[in-house]
Formats: sequence, structure tokens, C-alpha cells
Amino acid sequence: MLERSGDPAADRARLRAIVEETGARLVLVGLPLSLSGRPGAAATAAAAEAEALAQACGVPVRTFDERLTTVEAERRRRERSSRQRRAKGPQARQGIDAEAAAVLLGAFLDARRGSP
Repeated sequence: MLERSGDPAADRARLRAIVEETGARLVLVGLPLSLSGRPGAAATAAAAEAEALAQACGVPVRTFDERLTTVEAERRRRERSSRQRRAKGPQARQGIDAEAAAVLLGAFLDARRGSP
């Protein structure tokens, strides 16, 4: 997961470096559709960014529905931390974002395999 810096060109360059370093053959971008499944402003912006990333990174960039990934990530985290105190603040948010990214990737891979 790459945290945005506020400079899209610099972020794309950092992602390209990661792609080259890891030999990644695909970049996955979450598509924030509305609960009804319709694209709104955020989904339109994500799709445009995916196109820009494809040009910058030189590998295919796919978008995938990210609805409810944060909800699922929080549920998983609660299950794991039932014996621990729940983290608060920015670090907790980063943890949820990382977990949501893992949920997104798992759902994408399951869909490619034809799994539920």
C-alpha cells in the first residue's frame, strides 16, 4: 500500500519504482462505487487515476469494486483484537486501510478464480 503524498506525479513515480523493484505485473486500484453499485465522483476520479497509473507504471492497472472493504476489515480486526485494546488515532486508520487493501486483493483474486 502506498500512502499518497499530495503530489500525483511523485506518487506515480514512487509506484513505478515499486512495480519495477518487485516485478509486479498488475496494479490494483479500489473503485469506490456507491452502495447501489453506481459510480459517483470518487469512482470517476479513481478510474481516471487508474488510467494515469497505467501510463506511468507500464503495467496493466485494474479497478475493482471496493464497497464494504473497510467494514470487512474492521470486522476482521475486531475479531483479532478481542483480547487486546483497540488502537486509536492515525496508526489505527493506517491499519484499517492496510486490512481493507488486503480484503480488496483477496476479493479480486477470488473473482478471478471464480470463487464466491
